[in-house]
Amino acid sequence: MLFDPERHEPLTDEAWDPERARAAVRTIVADLAASFSPTALWPEHPLDEDGPPIAGGYKSIYLGAAGTLWAMGYLAREGAASLPFAPEDHIARVHAAYLDVPDAGAVVPSYYLGEVGILLVQWKLTRAPDVAERLYAAIEANIPNPTNEALWAAPGTMLGALHMLQWTGEARWRELFLANVEQLWRTWSPSERAGCHVWTQDLYGNVMQYTGAGHGFAGNVYPLLRGRALLSAERREQLYARCVEALRVAARHEGDAANWHPEFAPPEARRGKILMQWCHGAPGIVTALNDFPPGQSADMDALLLAAGRATWQAGPLTKGPSLCHGTAGNGYAFLKLYRRTGDPEWLARARAFAMHAIRQSERMRREHGRGRYTLWTGDPGVAVYVWHCLTEKADLPALDSFD
Repeated sequence: MLFDPERHEPLTDEAWDPERARAAVRTIVADLAASFSPTALWPEHPLDEDGPPIAGGYKSIYLGAAGTLWAMGYLAREGAASLPFAPEDHIARVHAAYLDVPDAGAVVPSYYLGEVGILLVQWKLTRAPDVAERLYAAIEANIPNPTNEALWAAPGTMLGALHMLQWTGEARWRELFLANVEQLWRTWSPSERAGCHVWTQDLYGNVMQYTGAGHGFAGNVYPLLRGRALLSAERREQLYARCVEALRVAARHEGDAANWHPEFAPPEARRGKILMQWCHGAPGIVTALNDFPPGQSADMDALLLAAGRATWQAGPLTKGPSLCHGTAGNGYAFLKLYRRTGDPEWLARARAFAMHAIRQSERMRREHGRGRYTLWTGDPGVAVYVWHCLTEKADLPALDSFD
């Protein structure tokens, strides 16, 4: 099968309702504002706890206050909700708290769980020159990171250089991005076992060759595709060919749908179950490779559509409404395909998932007596997703865009 039915649940039959969607966004933002402490930030949710509570709470863009402040500021600028305080007044305190008590036990660059993500939000909100200098140094220091994937290593942090190049136009950010490209190219090797060019991850004590957007191939090609205009023509063609090669070789098909196991490996050697979520599986394949030019490869166009169909067939995730491994993250695959194809059926599917995510978020607040105050695992990401279903945007929050 292309997905594990136990990980999914039937889609709500509640029709798309723009007013209910707007109200859900306002409710989430109001809860975020009411639950915020200038000193303690936001309390950890029981589902995010991993060991003893961290002093001052989580601070990262993925799981902490930087991502939540960004989401609140974004939704306020969009006119989706009003705020009782300005996020830019608190982001420097978040960075200082991170340096004092890092989320992962040590100060690390990491886009998602470390300093680079926090500094990007801080620079975007404050434009402070010293923040840019520290950000540059952190991205540069992370180039040789051996994990070789997006969460911790260069494929994630190099996005910081790409965003800063877009915002400032300074040549040094282009050069820094291209230095990261060289690292990715050096470590992108042909694999007889996988049958294509892959990266090898040395992650949490395991040596793996992952496929997905969180830790693997899709997450690594994502910044290359985003920054493809900075590559030579020869490199671009090589990038396109290797993307098609890898997805074609590793795809599992059923009818007109397709998914990818978390590992590049023969079926008898694969560990774990096939997944259907942003970090591992078809939804993340779509969001990470959506910048592959339409019409460049008929195979790629067909594979991305097949991934979208599989995501729809699987239905919402029982795990919850979040971005990383929940209904909203899967829904972004539909928004990406709507942007890519212009087919309104994909927007309708995204909005159906939005209504389901709203219900899941409300149910979780009732069950736990509180919200979940994290961008990628909690309510802020859901609010941004629902807003994007209203406004027909497709940018994954604080990844594709900070605007």
